[in-house]
Amino acid sequence: MAVPVAFDHTSTGYSLQRAYWLARAAELAYRDRAAIEEQAAQWGFEEVRHHHTRFTPPFPLQDTQACTLASDRMIVTAFRGTEPAQIKDWLSDATTPPRPGPGGHGYVHHGFAEALESVYPAVHDTLAELRTEGRTVYFTGHSLGGALAMLAGARLYLEEPHLAADGVYTYGQPRTCDRLLAEAFHKGFGGRMYRFVNNNDVVPQLPPEPAFTHVRSLRYFDAKGRLHESMPLLSALGDRAKGLTADPFAPASDGVRDHAMRAYLAALEQNLA
Repeated sequence: MAVPVAFDHTSTGYSLQRAYWLARAAELAYRDRAAIEEQAAQWGFEEVRHHHTRFTPPFPLQDTQACTLASDRMIVTAFRGTEPAQIKDWLSDATTPPRPGPGGHGYVHHGFAEALESVYPAVHDTLAELRTEGRTVYFTGHSLGGALAMLAGARLYLEEPHLAADGVYTYGQPRTCDRLLAEAFHKGFGGRMYRFVNNNDVVPQLPPEPAFTHVRSLRYFDAKGRLHESMPLLSALGDRAKGLTADPFAPASDGVRDHAMRAYLAALEQNLA
């Protein structure tokens, strides 16, 4: 394999190439509107919609942003992430009561649910308008954006299964829900959800278990950048030991360095090359 040079709008199912391009889209969500539109056009997406909502949750994050890119064959909604320090309170706090999950299944982290709720109606209406026969739909995001992508995918599948996305790919996603919702999502959506974790990335290790858990379909990069379809216990323990610091959220810590979107892209490129 080699790093692909063009965004593939036609293939279906899981592939490392698709993971790479959706990671590029997740990275693109961090940029300003003009840059997003310019890059989307170069990738062959004729239409771009921006979703930006300000809100006031009980934590310091003040807005939710996402963008939807559409071609005649494919629609990608990428949710913008944030720096770990900005959602540190959300990631560390297991005391805030969770909210009921979509379709009456389990519970969702309150902060992530509030952040998604602020932008979900606009995303839903855009997909309802743009989705036509033959157009696939994918959600993607990094960090907080990964949590929102996973929850948007769960909400669409569990509340309106006829509109379910064709895939959800996340990078450095925190835990978002309880086991009941994770299992309900996996039962019908398994094989379409892929959660990438880079080595010692601190964000996927939080919020703490057992209150919150991850959906399945892990893809794990070890300390040497090798990709695994599970997290080998001995390898993971060794990687963790190498990266321990007093504060995993410190800017120079292994947990923060491994969380960077550029680190995920570098690992994907290494495995494609």
